[in-house]
Amino acid sequence: MRSRLSHCFWLLVALCFLSRRAAAAPRLPVRAVNLGGWLVTEGWILPSLFDGIPNKDLLDGTQLQFKSVTQNGYVAAEKGGGAGLVANRSQASGWETFKLWRINETTFNLKVFGNQFVGVQSDGSVVATATSPGKSETFRLVRNAGQNRMRIMAANRLFLQANKDSTVTADYGKSTSWGDDDPSVFAVTRVTGLQGEYQICNGYGTAKATPILKNHWSTYIVEDDFRFISESGLTAVRIPVGWWIASDPSPPAPYIGGSLQTLDKAFKWAEEYNLGVIIDLHAAPGSQNPFEHSASKDGSQDWGTSAANIAQTVQVIDFLASRYAASPSLLAMELLNEPLAPGASLESLKTYYRDGYNAVRKHSSEAYVIMSNRLSSPDPTELLEFAGGLPRAVIDVHYYVLFNSMFDTFTVQQNIDFIKTNYSSALSTVTKPNGWLSGRCPMQRRKSFKCLQMHRWMCMGRQHLDGLTGLSRM
Repeated sequence: MRSRLSHCFWLLVALCFLSRRAAAAPRLPVRAVNLGGWLVTEGWILPSLFDGIPNKDLLDGTQLQFKSVTQNGYVAAEKGGGAGLVANRSQASGWETFKLWRINETTFNLKVFGNQFVGVQSDGSVVATATSPGKSETFRLVRNAGQNRMRIMAANRLFLQANKDSTVTADYGKSTSWGDDDPSVFAVTRVTGLQGEYQICNGYGTAKATPILKNHWSTYIVEDDFRFISESGLTAVRIPVGWWIASDPSPPAPYIGGSLQTLDKAFKWAEEYNLGVIIDLHAAPGSQNPFEHSASKDGSQDWGTSAANIAQTVQVIDFLASRYAASPSLLAMELLNEPLAPGASLESLKTYYRDGYNAVRKHSSEAYVIMSNRLSSPDPTELLEFAGGLPRAVIDVHYYVLFNSMFDTFTVQQNIDFIKTNYSSALSTVTKPNGWLSGRCPMQRRKSFKCLQMHRWMCMGRQHLDGLTGLSRM
């Protein structure tokens, strides 16, 4: 069943710059649907993908806080890391929060605020000093069924305990009744977690993740969806991909192969139904933001911190541009989705965008090259001058209205009026007659996670701030 949806869920505004030297764009205006949650996993889109993972609430990047039941204090890494652990904090914050690196369903490394790992020294003292995890930094989390309580077994097969002097040591060998008198028992608070590509692959393990994801790729989006998109008047699809696709069929662990073959099918379907394809590098090596859609392992953001990392990312773009340049459906290459400031510096981003642009141009003079602006940047125009000298370059800037409950009660017309009233001035700063073009991507409320969310992504002149509607395949 296909129907129009009645509410705007959130608004993504794409601000596009096309150089005056560029030729007229084919298939303009572009009306595109973003096929999110297909080749790059985002748990909020289809959470049922994670249902079969044992201890699915303890995936990579899950943040836990431990409170001693005997000392009534939270465990903290002194100085945020680089020293010992203590159990004497009355409240929990960053130093009292531990990120999980999952080895299997019960065995983990514990990463602290300063990015060191918790480990056990030869005398049984527990410290957070290691810059990378080894055997001494490996722990088994033992849960008390039905209660938010855990014991933590170290590699020496003894449990961590909170001592009366507030120190934490790995030297407790007794059994437990999980009572408040046991110094090896900790009440556990789960602060947050991630559900991205890294988590689903490592959570299941290669053997189990492979059939689950291959089934997802072959059923979540099918050829009939491309036919429906074309018949609905849309002209393109935006397909998010991860950096590991360039190593298919044998990507580095924990990722699994097969997404490249699915992208090949997508191009075949796009050609059949006269649709353009925007390839979007949604997850870069090292993660360009701390969110699950960048495939971050634990919420860290390490993309762009070295020349080698940037070069690796350019190689992914070169691979994709080379593979699909001959296809009449290649409309654009988006070099990176949503790099986050200040972690992704403007200098690193410009270096990468220049090299990525040149990598695309080695294989195609016609494909647009899309450059995402930085999230949290104080200046939405920071890339305009840079992109001005690059023919067929597009700048992508995102404005969100998802996270405000005010929009839950808005009608479609009220959403449209809000956008016209509140974003006209923002659009005017990046719009120039016969030069800069502006567009937007309204994303509609889903009635269920099983529906295909259709986004209408349109490059147009700012004078066309007209009705924003979307389609959904139910």
